[in-house]
Amino acid sequence: MDATGRDDVAVVFGAGGGIGGALVAALAGDRRFAAVIGLGRGSAPRFDLLDEASIAEAVRAVAARGAIRLAIDATGFLHDEAQMPEKSLRELDACRLARSFALNAIGPALLMKHLLPALPREGRAVFATLSARVGSIGDNRLGGWYGYRASKAALNQFVRTAAVELARRSPAAICVALHPGTVATGLSAPFAAAGLDVQAPEVAAARLLAVIDRLTPAESGGFFDHRGEAVPW
Repeated sequence: MDATGRDDVAVVFGAGGGIGGALVAALAGDRRFAAVIGLGRGSAPRFDLLDEASIAEAVRAVAARGAIRLAIDATGFLHDEAQMPEKSLRELDACRLARSFALNAIGPALLMKHLLPALPREGRAVFATLSARVGSIGDNRLGGWYGYRASKAALNQFVRTAAVELARRSPAAICVALHPGTVATGLSAPFAAAGLDVQAPEVAAARLLAVIDRLTPAESGGFFDHRGEAVPW
């Protein structure tokens, strides 16, 4: 329980995805949390990154259950039947770029808008959002994937900036971006080339939670991979 006597809660946004579902399953056995909540487009309450009202309502519902000590944004968009990553400049399309930014940067930023003020003012609390190493500007040596790279880079800046504001309100809270590595999910399946370290969702979830457990407030605003190593901006 927190200082007010409320039970501690963990929540995973995007629980319908491969990593999100594995995170919920892993957290379910963690006795530090009285409740583990998984939210997505099919949950009650509904959580949809493209609908700010649903984001606000989801956060209110979670906060009503107890003190939010861990919140993970496991959402992310790379491709679907209507859109694939761009290989060159000639493939850039304004509508597709806007969709990538809406799902990978703007939606998570709106989640931070509503969630971070709902974190406890005292004691450890963590918000972690899944970014991607290809969002690193310093590590970009291959090019391509314009929309995904740029939207994840924007997400990283939102995290860094929000962490500065969060520290003024909740000094012990942590706000970070995490790179989960290549995970055997529908998002990465078309791009899981031979030789890559492709992890099962359960393995990725365990690694991410281990990294989260080791984080300190001094590392808030950082970008880390699933081994806990800092990723260059």
